[in-house]
Amino acid sequence: MTSSQENNTNETITVQTVPTATSSGIQLDGRIKLGILGTAVAAIAVGMFVVFFFWHHWIATFGMKSWANHAGATPIECMIKDTNSDGYVSCSAMLRGEVVPLECGASVFNIGCRVNYGSAAAPPVRPVPNGGR
Repeated sequence: MTSSQENNTNETITVQTVPTATSSGIQLDGRIKLGILGTAVAAIAVGMFVVFFFWHHWIATFGMKSWANHAGATPIECMIKDTNSDGYVSCSAMLRGEVVPLECGASVFNIGCRVNYGSAAAPPVRPVPNGGR
């Protein structure tokens, strides 16, 4: 052997190894992923609850604002839910200084309001000439 060949055989090659993930590192990574997934599922659940809970209110408020705009009234507020399950939410608006009780539709297919006078008779729409005589 020549001297140049002897020098090549005595050289040591150093290899750097990449540290491997330990079992605790993998477990922590899994916990983080599980936490993010759990947070996302919880956020979606809370969002769906809010939408379902306030859906009737939002639709009725939209109808009340539309009714008030057409009648020249000022919308006040609507109840949160349809309390008697008749498909309408109780709302109120201010028209010429008087509070007008409204029942506004709680469905996308029934947007709008109707005046609710309860058991009282509806007021006359036009004054009767000569007092009705």
